[in-house]
Amino acid sequence: MKLIGSLTSPYVRKTRVVLAEKKIEYDFVITPPGAAGSVVAGYNPLARIPVLVLDDDTALFDSPVIVEYLDSAAPNNKLLPQPNRERIEAKRWEALADGLLDAAVDIRRETQRPGKEQSLAWIERNRQVIETGLIHLDQEIGEKNWCMGTHFNLSDVAVGCVLGYLDLRFPALDWRARHANLLRLSDKLMQRPSFQDTAPPAGA
Repeated sequence: MKLIGSLTSPYVRKTRVVLAEKKIEYDFVITPPGAAGSVVAGYNPLARIPVLVLDDDTALFDSPVIVEYLDSAAPNNKLLPQPNRERIEAKRWEALADGLLDAAVDIRRETQRPGKEQSLAWIERNRQVIETGLIHLDQEIGEKNWCMGTHFNLSDVAVGCVLGYLDLRFPALDWRARHANLLRLSDKLMQRPSFQDTAPPAGA
């Protein structure tokens, strides 16, 4: 199989972390959707990354679909509980983390537009989403070892990718100074090879 994406996309990173945790081999095709000659739209009509292309040429997108497929495709190192209340809880964590990423990516895209075309109200709205989301995540983790208690799972992967993206694109936010529980989680995640090996390049 092959993964189509970029080195800086947090959604791609989530997929790469899961692939690493599951020890699944794949080819990584690095091509941002907007790049000249990008193959993304040929596999995903939404022209978004990540896209996972299976050996039979079936294309899977977007990241929640891909990571759930990967977890079911290999029996080792399960990242999602069996279908029950706990599984829904893990997916809830993922949805919250992805929502924060959506807000951060929206700010990033808006601030890349010409100054006169930017909507300060839209930027501020998304900043508030990030702020309230971080407070909620920090409170939900509390003193637990991992997001959902004693075991590392997909919820930790999703939250870790949010924090990594904020470090990359919004260092001035300085979430580390205000959210001790998230900082503790991030430090533990960065001890895992899956997070070390997928960290976006500095200055990217």
